[in-house]
Amino acid sequence: MVTTTYQVQGMTCGHCVSSVSAEVSAIKGVSDVRVDLATGQVTVTSESPLDIEIVRAAVDEAGYDLVGA
Repeated sequence: MVTTTYQVQGMTCGHCVSSVSAEVSAIKGVSDVRVDLATGQVTVTSESPLDIEIVRAAVDEAGYDLVGA
């Protein structure tokens, strides 16, 4: 298992957290997603390292921006 933390910009409420969680959880191989609204951090546990562009696309689909990657 691999755990990676990403920085997401634009989340402001519980709905934001739910949207990002749902989209990132749908990525093949992801077993756990934890979103910290206060810090904007999304911690993802997966079977193997994820392609950053797949994570970026999932966050974008939820309506937010992946920062610094």
